[in-house]
Amino acid sequence: MSNTPAGTNAETAGLPLVEKKVFGLPQHTTLHGALIKNVRIGWESYGTLNAAKDNVILVTHFFSGTSHAAGRYKPDDPLPGYWDAIIGPGKAIDTDKFFVISSDTLVNMNVKDPTVVTTGPASIDPDTGQPYGMRFPIVTMRDFVNVQKALLDSLGIQKLYAVAGPSMGSLQAFEWAAAYPDMVQRVIAAIGGAEENAFLIGWLNLWAAPIRLDPNWNEGDYYGRAEPIRGLTEALKVVTMQALQWPWVDGMFGRRWADESKDPAASFSNRFAVEGWLEEIATARAALCDANHFLYLVKANQLFLTGHGATVEEGLARIKASVLLIASAEDLVFPLPRHMGALKDKLAAQGLRVAYTQAITGAFGHLDGINNIAKAGDAIATFLESPSG
Repeated sequence: MSNTPAGTNAETAGLPLVEKKVFGLPQHTTLHGALIKNVRIGWESYGTLNAAKDNVILVTHFFSGTSHAAGRYKPDDPLPGYWDAIIGPGKAIDTDKFFVISSDTLVNMNVKDPTVVTTGPASIDPDTGQPYGMRFPIVTMRDFVNVQKALLDSLGIQKLYAVAGPSMGSLQAFEWAAAYPDMVQRVIAAIGGAEENAFLIGWLNLWAAPIRLDPNWNEGDYYGRAEPIRGLTEALKVVTMQALQWPWVDGMFGRRWADESKDPAASFSNRFAVEGWLEEIATARAALCDANHFLYLVKANQLFLTGHGATVEEGLARIKASVLLIASAEDLVFPLPRHMGALKDKLAAQGLRVAYTQAITGAFGHLDGINNIAKAGDAIATFLESPSG
């Protein structure tokens, strides 16, 4: 293994500018039988679909993410897509070989971002002409997958060389492999297991709690009036802290004050630097998000793999794909070995070919699966070159 992870060569060419496209369905019937009309999701792709249409890698995004996995929309975009370090010509997910496609999920929380296209509670119900609010049907990870499959069907794609994603993206990858076991050849699951156990379900409840406590939430009926921005901001603070780890936070802020002239001991209004930073970053995120969409995402994560049987194990038992598990040793969301180590043994016991790496290291905890994914580049490239099954 080289000392330079795949995708970090300075001479590697970047992707051309990315075009955001929109896919529409006249209607979608959810896993639980509800009908959603006029479904629209955004998507983008990198590389070229070959004549056989068998070089496709689907990238599925994380909880607060979007379809923007790589490249830039405009030359002056400050940052590329979140996995740009491993997607592109000559990189671990080599767009000279593979056609890589990524889509916004249903109920994507970034609904106010102009580059995001999604259908959810903030969308207009064509039957009433008003936003759905909490009348929008509960959707599951399986619904995310089924809308993505409709997109692939529209492109004539019947085989997936791999499905890859971080965190909630890994959950979608497993959902794909369980829902369509003969279509998915490989799963690359980064910083995400294949189980929403009681502990994580409880944490997701805590993520959502500040929104429900905001009086402006009004049981989800806030469109056209004051939105629950305060609750959404506090929810995003919780998510941010759990997704990080103490080394980076402590190294960045220590016990410094937000304002060197305002001692936190003198007033509850005076804050530490880390508190000021959390407020700033969460406020910026909240401006692009919708509170109800956040709640629906929480529910979809809690309902992971429920469409395949009574238990998660019954869902996993349907998988035929080879699996690469990429762990972050300091992950507080999917901690080791409870999730990734145990999952490796479980999948191997089913007779699946399972590769496992803890190549991702850093000070960011769960977010090392985004910020330091290039460290797993060699493992990803090797896995993609190996036989499936």
